Amino acid sequence: MNMTKPIRYAFLQVPSYSMITFSSAVAALRGANYISGQTLYEWEIVTMTGTPVTASVGFDVGPTKSIHELNLTGLEALVVCGGTYIDRAFDKNTLSFLRKVANAKVNLGSTCTGSYLLAAAGLLEGYKCTIHWENLAGMREEFPNILMSSNLFAIDRDRFTCSGGNSSLDMMLQLIGQQQGPELAAAVSEMFIMERIRDHHDTQRIPLRLHLGNSQPKLIEAVALMEANLEETISLDDLARYVGVSRRQLERLFQKHLKCVPSRYYLELRLNRARQLLLQTNLSIIDVSLACGFVSAPHFSKCYRDFFGIPPREERRRFAPGTGSQLNSSANHADAEEVDPQITTN
Repeated sequence: MNMTKPIRYAFLQVPSYSMITFSSAVAALRGANYISGQTLYEWEIVTMTGTPVTASVGFDVGPTKSIHELNLTGLEALVVCGGTYIDRAFDKNTLSFLRKVANAKVNLGSTCTGSYLLAAAGLLEGYKCTIHWENLAGMREEFPNILMSSNLFAIDRDRFTCSGGNSSLDMMLQLIGQQQGPELAAAVSEMFIMERIRDHHDTQRIPLRLHLGNSQPKLIEAVALMEANLEETISLDDLARYVGVSRRQLERLFQKHLKCVPSRYYLELRLNRARQLLLQTNLSIIDVSLACGFVSAPHFSKCYRDFFGIPPREERRRFAPGTGSQLNSSANHADAEEVDPQITTN
């Protein structure tokens, strides 16, 4: 029989939250109770108004109460459950509530893109945190004082954040291990048929080296250099020299294993980063172009349209209904002379 009070968690759902990250987090707590035979954990589902909000999968899980009914006394943590279009999923009342929770000395966590709300409330300054990899670039641009990580999850003092998918299961198992012991966490992991509990050192996405194996270290090194130099691009000759091969050898490696020439691969990396910034930040079109290695907005717009089939300004309008006046300011109009970037398209 459990003689100690259960540890209480509250999960704040916001519109279009990720169902898989939410349910995985709750499942970890339920699994700990089931295996231990004790009520080690209790959890509550809350929304700002107390009425259900729809998850990104199109249905909802009814909340147990509104934020006004939530008792913060004795609450271990409030977990913000984020998902798609996170910049439209909150208002100033949401941020005020999060600050109130922090002032009550309650731990704060998040799943998927929920860390964006914590950052917007000013509650992640100086903390290490993470977010779904699609939103990493935007977070780094918008909140430069936050220590952004590309790892699956981050636990830093009284803040804990995870990326997307079932990374919340790994994060909650880590917390269960700290609170109840690693044996219980391992048992819950086995119940969920997990090969292992991934820790905070595991990164998001499958690295290129896992696709290529260990047989192409020069190619992997070249791609890593490209990814690290999207704003100040590296010429193909310099790239080849840095990795210790000839330009022709490097071209053959890209063509054989990635089915494209190096300049095209580099361009696509920069354009995909640009799309993240367009959809996740209020940066002007010209600022996005400069952040991704294009020296003029016209050239950037042409490359973007050729690759995605839509101009960047139209892309932003399409995915940000009702915010066009905010996102499409006069700063988006560039009249700089068009100059080709260092590596041209092929």
